[in-house]
Amino acid sequence: MSRIAYYRVSTDSQSIEAQRRSLGGGFDREFTDEGVSGATMAAQRPGFAQALAYLREGDTLCVAALDRLGRDALDVQATVRELLNAGVTLDVHGLGPIGRGVGELIVAVLAQIADMERARIKERCDAGRSAARASLTSTGLTHRGKTSLGRPMVADAKEVAAWRKANAASISQTMAHFGISKATVSRYCAG
Repeated sequence: MSRIAYYRVSTDSQSIEAQRRSLGGGFDREFTDEGVSGATMAAQRPGFAQALAYLREGDTLCVAALDRLGRDALDVQATVRELLNAGVTLDVHGLGPIGRGVGELIVAVLAQIADMERARIKERCDAGRSAARASLTSTGLTHRGKTSLGRPMVADAKEVAAWRKANAASISQTMAHFGISKATVSRYCAG
C-alpha cells in the first residue's frame, strides 16, 4: 500500500512546489505534469498516465485539488470512478479520503461547481473584451482607459524607429537607449 502524489501545473513558468508543500511529504512516489493544460483529459497527460499505470489496489493517490484530476466535471468524475474501481483511495487536500457513495457525490458536486465557475470566468472575460472593443471603437480608449486591447506597448514604435534612423543606431544601441528587447526593436523598425 503506497502513498502516491500527483501534481499538475498548466504552464512551464508555474511550479508544482505550492502543491507539494500543501500535501506535505512522505510519499513513496510522485508523478507530475508541468506545462500540461487543464484542458487535456487526465488520462492523456503523460505524468497522470504513468501514475495510473503505477497505482495498485490499496494505494492512496494524493492531490492538492480536485481539478488536478480532469479537464471538466465529467473527466474528474470518470477519473475518480476509475480510481475507486481499481481499489485506489483518493485523498484530496482539504477534503480527505474519497470513498464510494457520499464521497463520489461530493466529488460530483464539487466538480460541477468548478465547471460552472470556469464558465462564469469565461463569460466575464468575454464580456470585458466586448466592452473594451465597443469603447475602443467609440472613444479610442478601452473601458479601462487603454489605447489597445493587448498588452501596453513598451515604447512608442514610431519614436523608436525615428530615433534609430536619425541616429543611425544599431539594434543593440536602440535596445540600450529604450530598454527594450531585440525582438521589439526589430518589430518596431521593420519596413
